[in-house]
Amino acid sequence: MQYVVANRVPVKPEFHQEFEERFRRRAGEVEKQPGFVRMEILRPVAEDGMYIVLTHWQDKAAFEAWLRSDDFKAAHKNPLPKEAFGEGGGLEQHEVIISAG
Repeated sequence: MQYVVANRVPVKPEFHQEFEERFRRRAGEVEKQPGFVRMEILRPVAEDGMYIVLTHWQDKAAFEAWLRSDDFKAAHKNPLPKEAFGEGGGLEQHEVIISAG
């Protein structure tokens, strides 16, 4: 059963460009992880909305293995300063029960 992780990130507007650029510079890295299916970065339309980082995995075990990987550590070192983020957000984990294309 496919596993989807949604990271809701409240980025302040003045940091949007830098936040997006960090993903562009890392493009192609997470794709190398065993069990990775795809990733989407969703930009909020509303100024006070949150970015959504969706990662799709073959299963929960593949996601958990990525959390322990050197790639995960590299992707999360040197984060944006704390003042770049607003309140709220967080990680949500889901199992796919229906998928249509």
